[in-house]
Order: sequence, then structure tokens, then C-alpha cells
Amino acid sequence: MNHFQTILPRVRMLLAGHLPSQARALLDSMLERELLSREYHCALLREPDGEALARKISLTLLEKGDPGLALLRWAWGTWQAPLAERDPDDEDRARSGQCATMELGPLEGGYLELLNSSADPLQLYHLYDQMDPAREEMELCSEPDMDTINCEQFSRLLCDMEGDEETREAYANIAELDQYVFQDSQLEGLSKGFFIEHIGLEEMIGESVETLEEKKSQKRCEVPQASQELPSSSPAIHSLPKSPERPGSTSPFAPSAADLPGMPEPALTSRADVTEEQMSPTRSPAAHEVSSQLPKWSERVEKFCSALRDMYQAEPAGPEGILVEVELVRARLERSSSKSQERELATLDWAERQPARGGLAEVLLAGGDRRRPRETQVIAVLGKAGQGKSRWAREASRAWARGQLPQYDFVFYLPCHCLDRGGDTYRLQDLLFSLGPRPLPVDDEVFSYVWRRPDRVLLILDASEGLEGQDGLLHSACGPVCTEPHSVRGLLAGLFQRKLLRGCTLLLTARPRGRLAQSLSKADALFEVAGFSAEQAKTYLTRYLERAGATERRERALELVQGQPFLLSHCHSPTLCRAVGQLSEALLELGGETELPSTLTGLYVGLLGPAARDSPPGALAGLARLAWELGRRRQGTLLESQFPSAEARAWAVAKGLVQPAPGAAAVGLAFSSFLLQCFLGAVWLALSSDIKDKELPQYLALTPRKKRPYDNWLEGVPRFLAGLVFQPHADCLGALAGPAAATLKDRKQKVLTRYLKRLQPGTLRAGQLLELLHCTRETLDAGLWQHVVQGLPARLSFVGTRLTPPHTYVLGSALEAAGRDFSLDLCSTGIDPPGLGSLVGLSCVTHFRAALSDMVGLWESLQQRGEAKLLRAVEEKFTIEPFKAKSVKDVEDLGNLVQIQRTRSSSEDTAGELPAVRDLKKLEFALGPVSGPQAFPKLVRILEAFSSLQHLDLDSLSENKIGDEGVEQLSATFPRLKALETLNLSQNNITDVGACKLAEALPSLAASLLRLSVYNNCICDMGAESLAHVLPDMGSLRVLDVQYNKFTAAGAQQLAASLRKCPHVETLAMWTPTIPFGVHEHLQQLDSRISLK
Repeated sequence: MNHFQTILPRVRMLLAGHLPSQARALLDSMLERELLSREYHCALLREPDGEALARKISLTLLEKGDPGLALLRWAWGTWQAPLAERDPDDEDRARSGQCATMELGPLEGGYLELLNSSADPLQLYHLYDQMDPAREEMELCSEPDMDTINCEQFSRLLCDMEGDEETREAYANIAELDQYVFQDSQLEGLSKGFFIEHIGLEEMIGESVETLEEKKSQKRCEVPQASQELPSSSPAIHSLPKSPERPGSTSPFAPSAADLPGMPEPALTSRADVTEEQMSPTRSPAAHEVSSQLPKWSERVEKFCSALRDMYQAEPAGPEGILVEVELVRARLERSSSKSQERELATLDWAERQPARGGLAEVLLAGGDRRRPRETQVIAVLGKAGQGKSRWAREASRAWARGQLPQYDFVFYLPCHCLDRGGDTYRLQDLLFSLGPRPLPVDDEVFSYVWRRPDRVLLILDASEGLEGQDGLLHSACGPVCTEPHSVRGLLAGLFQRKLLRGCTLLLTARPRGRLAQSLSKADALFEVAGFSAEQAKTYLTRYLERAGATERRERALELVQGQPFLLSHCHSPTLCRAVGQLSEALLELGGETELPSTLTGLYVGLLGPAARDSPPGALAGLARLAWELGRRRQGTLLESQFPSAEARAWAVAKGLVQPAPGAAAVGLAFSSFLLQCFLGAVWLALSSDIKDKELPQYLALTPRKKRPYDNWLEGVPRFLAGLVFQPHADCLGALAGPAAATLKDRKQKVLTRYLKRLQPGTLRAGQLLELLHCTRETLDAGLWQHVVQGLPARLSFVGTRLTPPHTYVLGSALEAAGRDFSLDLCSTGIDPPGLGSLVGLSCVTHFRAALSDMVGLWESLQQRGEAKLLRAVEEKFTIEPFKAKSVKDVEDLGNLVQIQRTRSSSEDTAGELPAVRDLKKLEFALGPVSGPQAFPKLVRILEAFSSLQHLDLDSLSENKIGDEGVEQLSATFPRLKALETLNLSQNNITDVGACKLAEALPSLAASLLRLSVYNNCICDMGAESLAHVLPDMGSLRVLDVQYNKFTAAGAQQLAASLRKCPHVETLAMWTPTIPFGVHEHLQQLDSRISLK
């Protein structure tokens, strides 16, 4: 019997045609019986759709274990008819239902005695059956089932037992053990369905819940037939009904969700992507009054939670209040090289990216599949500095404050600069309440609730890379119960190691490089901040100018940005996008004809120049020194006492160079952005006489060294340093520090010029080469730029190196300036479609490789936009030679490419083969034993399209194991592979059957095949004989490798005899352990072409 299909029509009938006040009375009754949480009760009161309300009430009754419909009978009787007006047939059915109940005497003593007694539980259920069966439609079993029980009887027994004060302590003691013994794993799916529905993915719950209920209803709660008799002994109960108010447990004595920590509530309150105001623009005052009648928490907890929400809900002022949501994509960490243990973000092709389109809700759900019960869930959001991680983290706390994360009762947002503290010791409650940006009073009652319900706590650690300076951060001495005070380092380590506050959700934001990021490979979910797209950057600039009151100058400002494509490409970073908007606004206020600078150095000089002119003596140099020294310690916050003077501090705060850092250990300040700290650090390197000339080049970190290069935490310093030293003094460094620094600047310029001219771009790794191009462009030195671009090799590979929009622009400028032809390998670079189109459309790029999936997307985009000229150029330049399939997706992408060619060939507008397909000469297939047999038939179906294929390598270190079936499929394509010269079938689990099929088809390749290898297979004497028989017919064959098979001396002699008839064969590799060494030596003496190596 499908309980959901039974409950839903009744709820529909109950709600149809009745006043809203009566529906509210039903919901109030459900709240009083604790079938609903307070928040969900309020949400249902605001539900405008009657059908949706009926479904949600039905699902709640189903989840809360009320299939007996006692509540619905109560409501129907209250609304429709008095209890006295009953159908006589109903009384008959009631009497017949009671016939099967065994007579038990009145219970004496407390329910604790009843719990310890040996009474039959099924008899107790029927004893407490006081329900009215006249209002219930029940399906009877066709056969007696001793373990079916009445859920209403069970519920009433449970309520009476819970009302007994004497038993509560006993229930608390056995609750944990009982939960473990009776937990039904099938209930987890339904709870997850509720979770998904109420955070905004309710389309997934529709039919899946009903299907799940059908599976769960094999052992149903039914009224026994009148003829059914209960046995005197207790039967073996295979299935128990779900206990009301105890999600996920079938035991009547399991604790409720409010009693134990770590048990999620199944009913949540609102959609994750809709605010409370959007859901109900005209919220009823009565609904608010009803919702406040039964507070979920104590008054102190409620007050604390309200204060926390008010703190997070405050709108940030200034540019911080401009919100353009950045996109998050799923990420993973991988080793940077086979010899290195360091991990870095894997670079995915553009088509492989998996955006978190569900927003914050999807991010918080991402690790649910891997999360074990009562286990801390660790989610990391990674991204470079300035990509918007902190802004996103603050929005997460604001989303909770607006009611969009109902699965959490508390959210604690902790910027990690607040946690950079010395040797003082703290408790966990101090970390949560007192060390944040706005300290809150420590309340033991609130902390007690947090400690008991860690699964309802979201802890956000923003900018976690700021903790890397604390040694031993990832090694914790804290246990699950941490009563003694610890250092902040110890508390954080306990959280990272999932020992402290176990069961909470820990959300980290950090940069992808550093010691902390290396430890995140075991996180439940990893995401990367993708930055702004071109449209998002334009939207941000528009909103920035509108907020700044420059609406009338908005179009002119956008024209200024469009006039500098280099700066426009850097608007991929939200921090730089805001800097561009600030300078555009400042330039337009000055009036007259103006334009934005063409370099990042010029951008920050333009922003800091006016502030530097009004600075106290030595203030800028002192602040620059602080920026550099803090950066070397991986810090971004500073104390008031560290400023050279009070005037310098006041100036820096007034000009917005530093801003208060609330929550820091002392009265602290932080640089307004990480890139500003990088720029100031570069200013110190350019002005300081303490930096020796021979030490200056190391800060560019471009020299390929055997030793580890200089680890520059301030990663923006190299470009700013090159710009400050090389750009004209009056317009750059002189505008900041005056003319006195000109002599020092000239000397450093000569040092860096010698260093850059000694570099050989062809010897640099791809990442260093891109950094060299950026540094050289910042110099605005035409001679140095030409020197670098002329040294670029003709073949440039960027495989595994992330190509961001700024990288794409600089690389394209360098290729054009070189005046030569280039071949590019852009596979695994994550380049976006606009960047890919701009690079491959250059006339100097003659050939390029890119991910097949990205190319298919580019072709479709160009066709839709009607760019026929660029489409033809892309088709002619694109190559996949050589191609190595390492996944099923690679084979599928190759099939899509062949399909494009077939579609293209059938079109009247275009003719001929795609050069990428026509010119492919080497194809490798290395998918391994699991995916290999699955994907190989797909490869065989498209092989005939590669008319120039010369080398087909089916060997893999992990063995593809295509087997005899795969060989048979491959052999059928031989007549169409006219150019095939090398066929490698090594390590594919080929037996005599496959060898015979291969031998039958080999004459089709007699004119072209030069090398054939069946190394390390399972070929015995019959297969060896088949190959020996066909060997004389292979007129072009030069090398045959049959080593490490299973044929004996008889098969070896057959091959040796056939070899004497083949003067064209140069080598026969035949050593195998199944042949005695003496036989090998004898055969080699007869024919020296037999190799035993």
C-alpha cells in the first residue's frame, strides 16, 4: 500500500472548500503535536498554492510516521460532523478490528516497569488502540502477517510512555544504543529528499518520494484481519514502524531530533534562493503571531540568534555593497609533477568545468554524499587573491541571516586575520563568540545548544591562508570533548582534523597555493572561484558608477575601459575591476580629454598619485616597507604602533590605503586589497637602498634554478617592480616618491635589463614564460619587448597551465609582435571560448591543438554567429596530431569530431575532410582494463574516418584488455586503413581465438604494415601457427613482436620456419618463458633475426 497515495487525496479533500482559518487550525495542531518545526509552520502558512500545501502536509505526515491518519480524522470530525453521528457500519468495523486484540489486564506501576517486562509488544499496541477505524481506509493483507502492526496504536502507546517522568532518564541512557541497533538505512533517502526540496530543488522530490515509499512499504502498518490471532510468544519482528518525531529510526525508544546532537531535522523552512520577503510580500500579522506562540529555543538562545542575524544582515557601505555574484566551479587538487608531493588546482578544459549553478545551496550540499553520520563536513572555496572569495563568504552569512539556509541554526563568520593571536589560550566558545569581527557576549546556554547540535552549525573561516604562519596548525591535541583552554592554533587544528565540534559544516576560503591548500585534498568538496566574465565585469562597472553618482558619465567611463583592452582583460578579477572603476571615475571628474593607462603599474600609480602628494614626509615609504615586511611573513594586517608616526597612520586611513580590521588581537588595520599590498611592496623594493642590486632579480622569480625559486607570497610584486623601475620616472615612481629616487631607479633598471636580456624564453616553463611576458609588457620598453618576443620558440605548449583572460591577451600581443609563425598547444589550459577564438584567429598561428570538447563548442558558436571566415581559418589550423585517448570522454569527443566532418561533407556549402581528421597519423588508446573494453567499440566505429592513420597504439601500462572480441571488431576495419604502418596490440588479453581472427585480416594490411606487436598476451600454439601461416604474405612487414605469450616450442618452431620464407622481415622478437632457453638459443643460431631481448 502506497501511504503517500493514500494520504494525499485525504489532505486534498480536507483542504478543499474550507476556510483559511480551518486550514490554519490544522497546521496549528500539527505544530502542537511537534509534527512541524516552527519555521516550517510559518512557511506553510504563507504557501499560496493549495496543491503544494496538500503535498507538503502529506509528506510531513508520511515522514513523521502518522500513516494512521489520526490527525486527519480529528480535523475531519471537527470540521464536518460530531462524533456522535457515525455510520453504524463504522462501529461494526471497529468491533471487528478489536476482536484480534488479546486481553491484557490494567497496567500497574510506571512505564519503566512495562519497559523492563516481558510483555508482548504487539499485544501492547492493540491494547492502546483507541483510534476510530471508521474514518480510515486501510488495505488488508491477503495473507496473515505476524509482524504487521497498527501505527496509530504504536503512536498512542509511545505518547503515554513518554509522558511518564520516571522513564525519561532510562530512555536517555539507552537512546544511543537503540539508535545504532534499529537504524533503518532506507530512511536516509527520504530525509535527503526533504532537504533537497526545501532548499530550492523541489523538482527532484516529485516522483522519487513516491517510488521510494513503494519500496519501503513492503512491511506495512495494517490492521490485522478479524480472523488473525496473535501468538502467545513474541514473534520475530522483521520490520517496525517509524517512531513519531524520531526521523530515521524505527525504534519507539529512540530519542527525537531535539534530544540528540547530529540528527538533522527533516523539515526545513524556505527555499535557498528566495528570500523571506520574496516568498511573502504581504506577510500576515496573524502568521507571525502564531509562529511566536511556541518558541523553538529558549529566550536567551533566540535573542542571541537574532543579534547574530542582525549583525550579518547589515548592508555593507560603499563599493562593498555592490554585489555581482561570481561563479563557482567544482575543482580538485592534483600533484604539480610526478616528482613533487605538492598539490595544486587541476586545470580543466572549459567544457569539463562543472559550475555550481545552484549557488550556495549546491555548494553546501556538495559533500553530502561523502559525509558520514555525525562527521564534520569540510568544504573549501579556493581562488587567487582578488577573485571575490571573501565577498562570497560574507554573502553566505547574509543568506543565512535572510532565512535562506534553514538547515543551520547558527552561522559563525570568522575572518582569519581576527585569529592571528599570540600565546594566549582560549576556549571554543571564545573562538565562536569573542574572536570574530564583532565580539558577542559568551553565553553558556547558547554554547550548550551549539555543542549538542553541531550539525546545525555552519562555521566560515575566511582567508584561511592567513593562518599559514602558525606552525603545527594541522596537528591537533584537542579531543572530541575540549574542556581545557587551548591556543587559537590548537582550536583551529581540532576543527580541521574533525575532532572538535564534530558534525558541523566547516566552510573555508583560501588561495590555491600554500601549506594549508595542500591539506585540502581530503575535503568533502572543493570549489574554485571563476572570477568575472566580460558581461559580469561590465555589470559591476555600471553599478559602481551608478552608486558613485556618475550615472551621466557612465557611457563615457565604459568607453574609456573599452579603449584599454589590457585593463579590460584584468577586469576578470573583481578587485581590479573596482580599481578600474575608481580611476575612471577620478579621471572623468577632472574633465577634459583623458584615457586610462595601459599597464597595471600605471593603474595603481594613478590611484595612489594624488594621495602621495598629500602625504606626510616618509609616510608612503614607511607604509611600503610595512607592506613588504608583512608580506614576507604572509600577513596583511598591521598594528597602529607599527606606523612611523600618528600622522602617517591618519593619512593612510583617510586615503583608504588601510582600513580597520575589526576583531583583530589589538587595534589593527588591514590593507584595502591584496594587490595594493603587492604594489606597495614593489614600491619599497624600487626605493630601498637596503636591497642589494644582485638580490633584486630574484624577486622576479623567473630564473630556472635547480634549487627552489624564491617563494614570493606577494605574487603581484614582479610585474609592479618591473613597471616601477622601467617606466618613465616622472610619470611613475617620481609621481609617488619625488625626483630624489631617480638615481637609485636608474641603477636598478640597468641590473634588471641585464637580467632580462640574459633569459632565454625557450628554456622557461610555461608559467614562467607568461610571467616574463607580463613583466616585459609592464616596462613599456619597446626594445626589451622585442628582445623577448623574438626569443619565443616556434612551438609553444601551455599544457596544464591556466590561461586566464590577461594571459590570453598578453600572449596574443607577443605572437603578433614577433612577426613569425607559431604552433600552439592549448590543451588543458582552461581557456575560455572568447580567448580561444582570439588566439587561433591570429594570422601568425598556423597550427594549434586544443581540447576537442572546447573546439566543438567554438565551431558551434562561430556557426551561430555567422563568422564563416574565422570558422574556415579555425578548421584549417586545428590539429589533433598525435591524439591520445585517456578517458571515455576523449573517445566520445573524437566521435563528435568525426560526426562534424560527416555533417560537413554532406553539406552543399562545404566540401572535403576536416584537416584535423584527415591528417591524424598517430592514435593512442590508453583507458585501462575498466574503461577500455567499454570504450573500444566506440573507437572502432570511427577508425575508418582517419584515412591517414599510420600508427595505432592500443598498448597501455594498465592494460586495455580489449580481448578477442575487440580484435575481431578491429580486424573488420583493416581494409579501410590503407596507410597503417604500426599496429601495437600488446597487453590486451588476446588468446588463440583473437590471434586467428587477426591472422585472417592481416593480408588487408600487407602493403602498408611495417610493425606488428602482440607482446604479453595469452597466445598459445594455435595462435602462433596462424601468425606463422600468414607471415609470408606480409610483404611490407619488418618487425614482429610475439614475446611473453604462452606458446611452446612447437609454436616457436612454426614461426621460425615461416621466418625463413620471409627475407623482408628484419626482427622477430620471440622470447617467452614457456619455451626452454636451449630451444631459444638453437632457433637463434638457425636465424640471427630472432631476438631474445
